[in-house]
Amino acid sequence: MTVEFGKQLQVVETPIPGMIVLELPVHGDARGWFKENWQREKMTTLGLPDFGPVQNNISFNDAVGTTRGIHAEPWDKWVSVATGRIFGAWVDLREGDSFGTVFTTELDPSRAIFVPRGVGNSYQTLEPNTAYTYLVNDHWSPEATYSFLNLADETAAIDWPIPLADVEISEKDKNHPRLAEVTPIAPRKTLVVGANGQLGLALRAELGDAAHIEYASRADLDLGAPDLADARRWRDYGTIINAAAYTAVDLAETPEGRRDAWLANAEGPARLARIAAANGITLVHVSSDYVFDGTAERPYREDDALAPLGVYGQSKAAGDIAVATAPRHYILRTSWVIGEGKNFVRTMASLAERGVDPAVVSDQIGRLTFASEIARAIAHLLNVQAPYGTYNISNAGPLLSWADIARRVFSVLGHDEGRIRDVATADYFASAQGPVAPRPHYSALDTASIEATGFAPRDADAMLLTYLRG
Repeated sequence: MTVEFGKQLQVVETPIPGMIVLELPVHGDARGWFKENWQREKMTTLGLPDFGPVQNNISFNDAVGTTRGIHAEPWDKWVSVATGRIFGAWVDLREGDSFGTVFTTELDPSRAIFVPRGVGNSYQTLEPNTAYTYLVNDHWSPEATYSFLNLADETAAIDWPIPLADVEISEKDKNHPRLAEVTPIAPRKTLVVGANGQLGLALRAELGDAAHIEYASRADLDLGAPDLADARRWRDYGTIINAAAYTAVDLAETPEGRRDAWLANAEGPARLARIAAANGITLVHVSSDYVFDGTAERPYREDDALAPLGVYGQSKAAGDIAVATAPRHYILRTSWVIGEGKNFVRTMASLAERGVDPAVVSDQIGRLTFASEIARAIAHLLNVQAPYGTYNISNAGPLLSWADIARRVFSVLGHDEGRIRDVATADYFASAQGPVAPRPHYSALDTASIEATGFAPRDADAMLLTYLRG
């Protein structure tokens, strides 16, 4: 066997999306040779996914012409050769436009290939005593979904260097289906938690009802359950979107509310973060302007120090810290959310129609964020594979007070906006019977980071008009 020495570590693209060949530097002398077969830092820098291998397998093949495959599994593979040489053939068996795409190449110790989940993998040995090795990022399970393709499929039309009639093939491989009969490997699942809330309903409208998207209410998935880690086969999931939250700001100041807020806003996200980290899942979590104290003199940026005032804000800040421990995470901080169900805009509209002239807080400043805008931002970050981290999201437009927004609601509905009376926060809550949570007086969020990914926040007033007239 001749090994090519002196290559530079480099990536070679293939026609199968996500599958890449790496040329590996091999260093040799009279004693033999050495290579770095898997080097996480160098290879991920070049674009190899940080796929988190959990197992290393080796297949030793005595004879030339040993032929195996075509098998597609629900995990990623890093395939290389320790000794000998192979002809490798890969067929995309994933759902989508690239289904059926074929790529072939030879591998020796100086070449390796990353095979994404759902791409059928096969090979034929070209030298005796070939040791074929591969890293995978999941353990075999009888519950997982697999697909297979016949090595002689006429559509794939793989040009095997040694005719299949002249080599050793297992009976199982001989009887695998043709491409037209193959069941494609579905994408990893997306799970939306808190699917019946304002944001959950908006996510249903944004993401639709594709087979790989699941929606779970608390009755379907309790984040406080002790068996959460075993509640799903989590390796089948690629994304968890946490739209669940405890949002009763004032009730959070009571003993029972404090407990519920911390469970939903901190402990639940922490459990999801552990699951995401252990299973290579992208965790999307929605946070709040309440993680800040509202004393800033410019819109808050993502890297501003956390300084929550009350229990609700403290529990949300704790959730942010927990979610950030997941290697693949998006935290979306938002403000003044408006969606389906009971909310400030609906309340003002009802008061206007019933002839009530309300006093509305005028010393809290911020921007509305429609739940549909948050859902759109989540879909955008996932679709463009934006860098992981924290992003602010709110609708665009001038900064307003709650009283300003109330006047706009009255005006749009044809009522006299002069019926709105301004009141300071302290005066508004002066006669409250129960506990009152402290609220940030300034909630403006700087959205430059998410805009840099190509997302353009829609105008808040335009969305308000649509919301009220829809």
